[in-house]
Amino acid sequence: MANAFNLFSALAVLLLVLAMAFLTHARPLETPEPTLEARLKLDADSPSCWESLTQIQSCSGEVILFFLNGETYLGDACCHAIHTISHQCWPDMMETLGYTTEEGDILEGYCDQEIADSPPSPPSVMADMAAPVKGLLH
Repeated sequence: MANAFNLFSALAVLLLVLAMAFLTHARPLETPEPTLEARLKLDADSPSCWESLTQIQSCSGEVILFFLNGETYLGDACCHAIHTISHQCWPDMMETLGYTTEEGDILEGYCDQEIADSPPSPPSVMADMAAPVKGLLH
């Protein structure tokens, strides 16, 4: 009886070791961690998040007047920065900058409408200047 018990114990331990070996080698659980560069949106594929954040800081006076005096105007640069930050970079950044959720929503809504209503930008001056020179080269 002792031999049967020892055999059963050895078999159970062997099965347990084999099961553990199989489970650890079944499939790797490697989930790539995004790098700090990717999380902060510093890579080349990201929009200009940090420049937009700097722009929002520089147009804070416009935003204060927008809410305090009821002025319904924010400059194009300010609206583009708000739009970029809220839609392409960090959606909750407006709250982090000290604006309430409602204020952030108002700014985003205003700027989204301004960007949608804005006419397409005219061709650059450099392109206009290059056209006659290009014609002379051919």
